[in-house]
Amino acid sequence: MTGIPTVETRTQTLGVGPVLVVDDYNAMRKVTVNQLRQLGAEAILEASNGEDAWNIIERESPSLVLCDWNMPVLDGYELLLRVRSTSATRTLPFIMITAEGERRRVEQLIDAGVSDLIVKPYTTARLAERVQRVLSWAPRGARRVPPASYDDTEPPQARVSRDAAVSRATLLVVDDTEDNLALMAGLFKDSFQVKAANNGERALLICQSDNPPDIVLLDIMMPGMDGFEVAEAIRSHPSSEHIPIIFVTAHGDEATHRRAMALGAIDFVTKPIDPDTLQLRVKNFLRYIELHRGLQQDYDTMMEAARLREDVEHITRHDIKGPLAGVAGLAQGLLESADLSDEVRAQLRLIEESALNAMDLINLSAEVYKIETGRFKLRASEIFPAKLLQRLVDVLSGTYAAKGLSISMILPDGVTAGQIRAWGDQALLYSALQNLLKNAFEAAPEGGRVVIAFESVSPVKIAIRNDGAVPSEIRESFFDKFVTAGKRNGTGLGTYSARLLIEAQHGRISMTTSDANQATTVLIEMPSAAAHA
Repeated sequence: MTGIPTVETRTQTLGVGPVLVVDDYNAMRKVTVNQLRQLGAEAILEASNGEDAWNIIERESPSLVLCDWNMPVLDGYELLLRVRSTSATRTLPFIMITAEGERRRVEQLIDAGVSDLIVKPYTTARLAERVQRVLSWAPRGARRVPPASYDDTEPPQARVSRDAAVSRATLLVVDDTEDNLALMAGLFKDSFQVKAANNGERALLICQSDNPPDIVLLDIMMPGMDGFEVAEAIRSHPSSEHIPIIFVTAHGDEATHRRAMALGAIDFVTKPIDPDTLQLRVKNFLRYIELHRGLQQDYDTMMEAARLREDVEHITRHDIKGPLAGVAGLAQGLLESADLSDEVRAQLRLIEESALNAMDLINLSAEVYKIETGRFKLRASEIFPAKLLQRLVDVLSGTYAAKGLSISMILPDGVTAGQIRAWGDQALLYSALQNLLKNAFEAAPEGGRVVIAFESVSPVKIAIRNDGAVPSEIRESFFDKFVTAGKRNGTGLGTYSARLLIEAQHGRISMTTSDANQATTVLIEMPSAAAHA
């Protein structure tokens, strides 16, 4: 069975350039640096907060970032968002170290593009595995290489046997008296894997090893290193800092109790020990232990789901767009033929329109996802919204011809379509306006009206009015995700994505509706290109 690589193998694996360690707790940062040195990393950079880390990233271009989540000035999540927002650092491997147990926050971290998560406490072996895995990921869409520590030749029955052997939580008993060690080991042998240490030094070796215990029963009065010193050392190492400690002592005075609690003890038991009470107290923490042990597995599952989603999106964006472009191109080529009947020409236009719409949806989904996760970067230029709307009206009028709608576009007096210039992204504005127009055409009753009126040129204000009032139950949430009412096969994504796309271009959007007039108006405001000249 192949295990964690040796130090020599790790030296070859991690020789990839500077590694940046970010942690506001100096002792933890030093321990992580030492772990990386054991794994063969030579160039290691350090930062005590996210802002300093960002300055180092810009200046030194590290090949990997190991970052604690909760820090002053700029926390790990904010640093990750900044890293993923610029083209120079967008693909930088970024591992977050955390004890965070709130699923929603972890989902935000994954959506922001974290490369991997390491749950505290972690061992040198786990750090090596995670670093190797992150560095082995190929660019999106390319074949990925499994981590060096994974052995796919290991027989399944061997893995099952090994996993069963480590499924029980581990309890470390620390006491300088052999009788007490034997007593407590006997009490818990059926519920835990029990380890024993008769002095503080031995206890620390176990706690800071690659297989630390899940809970510690720690005597206070011991020769050499006492229990308080052991607890302080446990709390200063990433392999052990979150291990629950229950102090066991013959001294039950208030000062001793307060000091134990100050060192992060979860309980305090006085001697002589009542076996039944001690068993109950320890087993009360077993559920917490099991939950914490499952965090890494839960987060790994979430990370794999995110990677799978990104792979599917990559396939969708790159592997499907090619054939769609080919379909549109073939249709356009055939349309150039002179000897086509009107019926065939109409069918070819429908094929072309469908292919182009599908490509727009693919592009739109990618951009909306970037906006939702804070990774979108606007590349603005001069655009002509009146011309875009004229094209959209031409296309959509045919689609909704059966409804007999009256469709009109009104420009300001003395202004042509070419004189109305906005500042934004043409593809995004086209998608947003397309969604809003389709929504207006669908909402208008048969024989109803849709009016597109330009109310201002600087800024560019566009009012899309249609007959029909928005249902009262969705008025307050009209632009929210998945909100829809009365539409067959409606997804509730059209107005939501339109809002995101308009706001991503520094524009504004609003909706008003009137039961008395049975009419709805969506008002879009876009920056004027003249203001950016």
